[in-house]
Amino acid sequence: MTAAVRVPEQAIDPLFHERWSPRAFTAEEIEEKVLLGLFEAARWAPSSMNLQPWRFVYARRGTAAFDRFLKTLAPGNQAWAARAAALVAVVSHELSPGPASGGGAPVRSRSHSFDAGAAWAHLALQAHLWGFGTHAMGGFDPEAARAALRVPEGWRIEVFVAVGRPGDPATLPDWAKAREKPSTRKPLAEIVREGAFEGTEARDPSRAA
Repeated sequence: MTAAVRVPEQAIDPLFHERWSPRAFTAEEIEEKVLLGLFEAARWAPSSMNLQPWRFVYARRGTAAFDRFLKTLAPGNQAWAARAAALVAVVSHELSPGPASGGGAPVRSRSHSFDAGAAWAHLALQAHLWGFGTHAMGGFDPEAARAALRVPEGWRIEVFVAVGRPGDPATLPDWAKAREKPSTRKPLAEIVREGAFEGTEARDPSRAA
């Protein structure tokens, strides 16, 4: 199914276009060592000044923590994420050390979300290699989630991620069944520019000169 829907414009490893974000999960449990393996993959993501501003807070299904995490999600997400094997909050540190030469007070980081996103991508790709699905969710109550996870000030909850074995779409609400398929992507010509973002110097490198 994925090959028919997702056809890359350039030759790349199939890992990148075969991975997608399902909502249907089997509701089976996941071993803690498997989750730790996903976090190990995320640990090796690149980050600005190697600050590694990401943190992962997780809860496995069947635990009180899982129920606490689930209740902070938007109702639409709760409807399908309840069958996930685990819920993972991706948290990033909003501050970075002051200038290296001066050792001043911490300053607002410009890259903490970007770096946490790179770590999440590593996690998602490793999960796909091991036969697990992942689905990141921005739909949650930030304040309720901060309280439920006891996240201190200076840290931002970026997303929640549902992790589990892909399951039967029949278990999904009707609105989600129609979406349970790999999504397409914008063409390279729409997202790539050479030389400048726009104007006379901008050029779409996917077109012949």
